[in-house]
Amino acid sequence: MNDTRPLILWFRRDLRLDDHPMLHAAGLTGRALVPVFIADETVLTLGAAARWRMGEGVAAFARRLTGQGSRLILRRGKALDTLMSLVAEVGAGGLWWSRLYDPASRTRDAQIKETLRNQGIEARSFQGHTLAEPWDVQTGAGAAFKVYTPFFKALDNSGVPPPMPAPQRMMAPPVWPGSEDLAGWRLGAAMNRGAPVLARHAQVGEGAALARLDRFLVTAVETYRTDRDFPAKPAVSGLSENLSLGEIGPRRLWHSACAIESADPGHPGALHFRKELAWRDFAHHLMFHTPHILTDNWRPEWDNFPWLDDGPQAERWRRGMTGERLVDAGLRQMYVTGTMHNRARMIVASYLCKHLMIHWKTGMNWFADCLTDWDPASNAMGWQWVAGSGPDAAPYFRVFNPATQAEKFDSAGTYRRNFIAEGQTRPTADALAYFDAVPRAWGLDAGQRYPAPLVDLAEGRARALAAYGARIRTEGTSNS
Repeated sequence: MNDTRPLILWFRRDLRLDDHPMLHAAGLTGRALVPVFIADETVLTLGAAARWRMGEGVAAFARRLTGQGSRLILRRGKALDTLMSLVAEVGAGGLWWSRLYDPASRTRDAQIKETLRNQGIEARSFQGHTLAEPWDVQTGAGAAFKVYTPFFKALDNSGVPPPMPAPQRMMAPPVWPGSEDLAGWRLGAAMNRGAPVLARHAQVGEGAALARLDRFLVTAVETYRTDRDFPAKPAVSGLSENLSLGEIGPRRLWHSACAIESADPGHPGALHFRKELAWRDFAHHLMFHTPHILTDNWRPEWDNFPWLDDGPQAERWRRGMTGERLVDAGLRQMYVTGTMHNRARMIVASYLCKHLMIHWKTGMNWFADCLTDWDPASNAMGWQWVAGSGPDAAPYFRVFNPATQAEKFDSAGTYRRNFIAEGQTRPTADALAYFDAVPRAWGLDAGQRYPAPLVDLAEGRARALAAYGARIRTEGTSNS
């Protein structure tokens, strides 16, 4: 069918031009393209930092489209109603979007696709948020994977398609539909005084993401495998916030690493970088096939584990006042920058779930509120991996000791000093920024005494191992 009516392109977490299968295909049609972003319930219910970062990303993408002679139409409301109204307004013949794999998005998108097709409007979805579709990577028996290593091998062997170039031209419609004012949405309102602090660290938009990739390939990928666990070293790409909103495509990253391996077979940094990208895909694979990972223990045998509820100790943890400097540095880094070093995430999570015995959902929800690189699949899988209740989980006896972890990965104390102001005569700007960002109601001050530890590390570890060991024994008895 040679349909010449305009196409509506619905952007969600794919705020880029490069490596964009939907946009590449749309550009080849020669039809007028109407890009739209909708602030529906999936946007308006994001955590405070993620919602602020979404607003910044949408603004940057709108500017990028303007540079292409196009524009981004902004609408707010229920996605189905908003899109149906827009289809009628512009006389569109089709609506295209890039797929997302969380349950809420899948349910919404299926309803939209059915409604449009019933009315004779083309509804088409594309891959683009992951390296591969969750259903395309299968075991030899045609099932979903539950363990990461064979998943990576299958993904690697399947051959990730190369990234597609940005469209040369985006045809404009004869008349542009009206657009709402992004500032009026107040997506950053919940951040209050913390927004300017986050803004100093965010690198927003496709241009910043591509520049970030270039810097990583030149300066850090060589030592990525050996240095990535040291939080004070500039050894990681920092691209998680851009990947979360699709400001850079995962296939662009994968093939950038492949190019290095092609020139230097077995390059450890490039290979390990690809493994981390595959770990992200594995999280989305699990979320698609076992969506309860977002809300419940992935392993149901953990449902009776004696997690402690939220309470004063969890609140001390949230505020970065546990008395364990490496734990508190990680939590404060997240509050100041919107991200947290991966090694710190594991230590922070282990401390909450094991030393304090507090439910992993408490930590997962706090991360969802504070991370600018929040991703539903990665956040849930990461927390369940540390807690032991998830797939491919850390063994129950792995309890990250913040003191020994600090000796090994922050022996000079640089990372801790970067984010802990108390006790320093000349605290760093980021350490002081924490007190500028936190709610005034917390009553925190850089000049206060640093708190004593919440728990003795040896006692906390022993309590966790006793509880975990009891669960293992109970499970063995119930299965006998």
